[in-house]
Amino acid sequence: MSIQQILMPQLGESVTEGTIEKWLVQPGDQVNKYDPLAEVVTDKVNAEIPSSFTGTIKELIAKEGETLPVGALVCTIEIEAVENGSTPVEQSKGAENNSEKPKTEESKIVTETNSKDSSQKGRYSPAVLRLANEHDIDLQHVEGTGLGGRITRKDILKIIETGNIPQKTDTVAQEPVLQRENEQAPKKENTIASAVGDIEIPVTPVRRAIANNMVRSKQEVPHAWMMMEVDVTNLVNYRNKIKNDFKAKEGFNITYFAFFVKAVAKALKEFPMMNSVWAGDKIIQKKDINISIAVATEDALFVPVIKNADDKSIKGIAKDIHELSTLVRSGKLRQEHMQGGTFTVNNTGSFGSVQSMGIINYPQAAILQVESIVKRPVIMNDNMFAARDMVNLCLSLDHRVLDGLICGKFLNRVKSILENVNEETMSIY
Repeated sequence: MSIQQILMPQLGESVTEGTIEKWLVQPGDQVNKYDPLAEVVTDKVNAEIPSSFTGTIKELIAKEGETLPVGALVCTIEIEAVENGSTPVEQSKGAENNSEKPKTEESKIVTETNSKDSSQKGRYSPAVLRLANEHDIDLQHVEGTGLGGRITRKDILKIIETGNIPQKTDTVAQEPVLQRENEQAPKKENTIASAVGDIEIPVTPVRRAIANNMVRSKQEVPHAWMMMEVDVTNLVNYRNKIKNDFKAKEGFNITYFAFFVKAVAKALKEFPMMNSVWAGDKIIQKKDINISIAVATEDALFVPVIKNADDKSIKGIAKDIHELSTLVRSGKLRQEHMQGGTFTVNNTGSFGSVQSMGIINYPQAAILQVESIVKRPVIMNDNMFAARDMVNLCLSLDHRVLDGLICGKFLNRVKSILENVNEETMSIY
């Protein structure tokens, strides 16, 4: 017998920690290699920790709700060594390749357990749910090969490859299954009492990940703020002139936000220090300009990424905004859509805000809030009042990485680009 360790995996290039949302196994459970052990939530994605071995769960080190850094010990597995020095995993692989070789006693036990135990049948991981939604698979008609009959990601991928997909007939029918899972979940201690008439809203994994990342950002990052007023009258006139023809030709809207993202990408190229991330003992100035955009749903906020925004036209950026927003609201956003962001632009003006101070998307160095465009009386060069379209740009910055001087120059450059928008200075194509 030997004891092997399972560590917190790195679930994204900028992910440094994960929270154990739910254990899927208990000490004494038999598991196969690649079986899911726990559901993990990060600020980027929900995922599973797979087993690296076939064996018996020895000890669960991490607790549900506990946040651990990448590489931290989460649990231990006891595996059985065999006489020839190979592990049970290697032995089972040999048995698969040679049908005449007898299976090990352990593999028999696991097979019997999976065939009889269906205690995990109704528990679906985020990865399984996402794939099922993308391919319209009815999970009630899928046989799981995981521990306790649990449906694994490999089960869904196998169904997709074969093309024998059980279609959903009634999405409401899945609600009791999900409800049972919620009922089985351990109750967490509530330190704040509810009064009569209060409504208790369970904290979802996505909401908890958002909360954890925001708390970390506020605790670790010395935030500073800056705001600049911009006259976007030329931009408004230009966009109003082309929007109908653009929609008819391209099939999606050209929004003001696409112009703001393009202006930011241009300015980041001129002020590369703004395109940096904090890395503990060093600051990394990123080569690629990848703009994270905030897209909200009813109960969560996602930050998909427009890759290489500086190389894209207004049309290309508008298309990315449209496609990423659609993926978020349809529940089809994947991990790769949220990786690699270097600077965040948040369209707070979409719901009428005129001034706000965003919390930085850790480990990036800044976030820009684009507020609502409003008509205001402005004194022009001839000392006459005129109604102009004005917008506030609110910048939050990490004072460990950036200082007011460079941020002021950067923001002033964004202002200059936006105030001089026309067909020649910012072509749509």
